[in-house]
Amino acid sequence: MKEDLKKLIADVNNLPLIVKLLLCIPVVEIFYGICRIINQAIKEPVDVLWLVLAILTVVPGAAFMWLIDVVWVIWKGHACLLG
Repeated sequence: MKEDLKKLIADVNNLPLIVKLLLCIPVVEIFYGICRIINQAIKEPVDVLWLVLAILTVVPGAAFMWLIDVVWVIWKGHACLLG
């Protein structure tokens, strides 16, 4: 199961730039939030601080995280915390 989740994160990181930017739209940004949680949960060992931060980017962080992700996708080529 972990391998499938790792493949999902790799597939998200390999999307075209325009699709990554479309995923930064405020309502759709929740997808990146869920990917952040998955990415932090499958790491060995699990870093609890980063996992809590990833959880906080889903609901309370959605108000500002989309803007950070737009800049991060343009600058780094992937969403924040998904590299």
